[in-house]
Amino acid sequence: MTDSRFPTKDAVLAFIRSSTVPVGKREIARAFKLSGSADRERLKELLRDLEAGGTVERGRNKRMAPPQSLPEIAVLEVSGIDPDGELQARPLTWTGEGAPPRIFLLPESKGGRKGDRPGLPALAVGDRLLAKLARINDRLYEGRIVRRVDAGTDGRILGVYRPAPDGGRILPTDRRNRTEFVVLPPNRGEAEDGDLVLADILPAGRLGLPQARVTERFGSTAEPRAFSLIAIHSHGLPTGFPHAALREAELAAVPPLGQREDLRAIPLVTIDGSDARDFDDAVWAEADPDPANAGGWHLLVAIADVSYYVRPGSALDRAAYERGNSVYFPDRVVPMLPEALSNGLCSLRPGEDRACLAFHLWLDRNGALIRHRLVRGLMRSAARLTYEQVQACRDGRPDDDTGPLAEPVIAPLYGAYARLWQARARRGTLELDLPERRVRVDERGRVLGIAVRERLDSHRLIEEFMIAANVAAAETLETRTMPGLYRVHDQPAMEKMESLRGFLTSLGLALPKRQELTPDHFTRILRKVEGTPEAPLVSEVVLRAQAQAVYSPENIGHFGLALRRYAHFTSPIRRYADLIVHRALIRSLNLGVGGLDDGTLGRLEEIGDHISTTERRAAAAERDAVDRFTAAHLADRVGDRFTGRIAGVTRFGLFVRLDESGADGLVPASTLPDDRYEHDEARHALVGERGGRAYRLGAPVAVVLTEADPLTGSTLFRLADSGADPQV
Repeated sequence: MTDSRFPTKDAVLAFIRSSTVPVGKREIARAFKLSGSADRERLKELLRDLEAGGTVERGRNKRMAPPQSLPEIAVLEVSGIDPDGELQARPLTWTGEGAPPRIFLLPESKGGRKGDRPGLPALAVGDRLLAKLARINDRLYEGRIVRRVDAGTDGRILGVYRPAPDGGRILPTDRRNRTEFVVLPPNRGEAEDGDLVLADILPAGRLGLPQARVTERFGSTAEPRAFSLIAIHSHGLPTGFPHAALREAELAAVPPLGQREDLRAIPLVTIDGSDARDFDDAVWAEADPDPANAGGWHLLVAIADVSYYVRPGSALDRAAYERGNSVYFPDRVVPMLPEALSNGLCSLRPGEDRACLAFHLWLDRNGALIRHRLVRGLMRSAARLTYEQVQACRDGRPDDDTGPLAEPVIAPLYGAYARLWQARARRGTLELDLPERRVRVDERGRVLGIAVRERLDSHRLIEEFMIAANVAAAETLETRTMPGLYRVHDQPAMEKMESLRGFLTSLGLALPKRQELTPDHFTRILRKVEGTPEAPLVSEVVLRAQAQAVYSPENIGHFGLALRRYAHFTSPIRRYADLIVHRALIRSLNLGVGGLDDGTLGRLEEIGDHISTTERRAAAAERDAVDRFTAAHLADRVGDRFTGRIAGVTRFGLFVRLDESGADGLVPASTLPDDRYEHDEARHALVGERGGRAYRLGAPVAVVLTEADPLTGSTLFRLADSGADPQV
């Protein structure tokens, strides 16, 4: 007997044609499972039929390509890299309507190059290449790399100017580009020795040497602030705002109360890091006075009403969309919105009236979200607190700011948090508490210190409040059948699970062989190794097995948080996705001006793709800047010995993360004890062919710093005891 819910062949073909991702056997099978069908034999027959008809190609797990709208061979620019090492690209030239199709790059057969990061392929964001394209559907292609395009052929180079007898030289800041460019005297401009400059690439001279003309100088690289500038310009981050956008921001004003709910008497507080530059969320809680919800809690999460000031189609909106998000560096921020909004009207400063969107959230005694209500309000923050202040108050060490708030405000916040944390534990989320580097700088940008940021309960409190509000936002959109952008995180790919399962088996750990794993399966593995030498290794490998979270109008849930509905709502100052969600909620609930417009409704998929890319661009730029600040901090410690752990294993060497600062650096394979080393991908190790010595991911090692170059962010080590066996 067959399952009556089983999709027809026509339905399958419609699914393939409408899909925005590569569709093969696995994707079709998963779609059928989600539809409720359990008829495996009929599914196999249908797949064989699709193979025979050429819709799904045999052995390739993808359908065959119909006629293309992009050429078969094209020059591409890498637009994004996820933590799994999967690359996306866009055509260098595009004359069609709307955004160009997405292009996923197939892995290179020859692996990475020397100097690349652990877990990433040889290419990086901004690299250009010649690729052969295969069409998956109207909006998606696969690209097979033919060759890279020389760094100089993109027309511009960012580097350091150095004088020379024949004029000067530009040394690229990109660690992968070793080409020096000749600068003849007429092309020097105002550049001085050591200046960071942007230059146009010129045709090679008589001797065939590449040449360049300085077009812009950013100041001396001797200044620490140059490190962020390098990252900003290397990744193409927009910096200046159009005059029209600045004018709109300057003319903005706090709205009158009008139809808004007056929240000014409620002692909402902001809780952020001591180095936070904007405050766009405030929280408050009380024990629910409703007898019908005994033991429950009433929460209020208020978020700056950015949508009131940034209207669809405005100059501010266009500038915010281009950026996609704010980008944070140790010494500065590249904001998504002008300062008049990001640090002014949309920053919830204490004692000042601010427009907000606020979710009233009601939890039962077990921490489950039982109902919620969104209002457009006017609030007045009672205090700007830091995580450290709040935690110290909770631990019995209040200060002048937190003392008066300890019982009426802070204690109820922790009461509600305890229930939310219990609910989180029950649903079984993926608990990867990953260390984060914090670079402290002085007013000139000089590094004062680098340390792993401490994780406090006050951090988790705010995270849980924000997650609850994000869930409420997604549920509201779904209930109102209002399109929006969800923050989606797919379950790990089956191939990665098989690889992870084999690796865990080698450590005596078992991952269930089930069709669909849950986040809790991974958390149980992590708990088993907690406190053991293998814990960092297992955490790294589990992390790399996960999919990349993205923005999409199609809700497939959030695997890591074990949530069926999740949408980013809580940071519209710094994330365009949240602004879209605010607008969708305003439109669906008829809350006034600034709602989602019809034009945006038709572009949600394109917007999701764009801001997912800008998010990865921002993360790469932030990481590069931190690497340069870290290298500058370590530059005067060349020759010192450090302890750390192997954080990445590649065929060209080991990446080591220092215990002291969390800094990463490369131990080149050529410096390892005399042997020929093979990269064992399954074991995440470099293994010596003759001696059998193995250097494995997560293993503790002692290293000596041999090089730290702040301009490229490159840090090199050698093993301190090269003759001894590593601890694995």
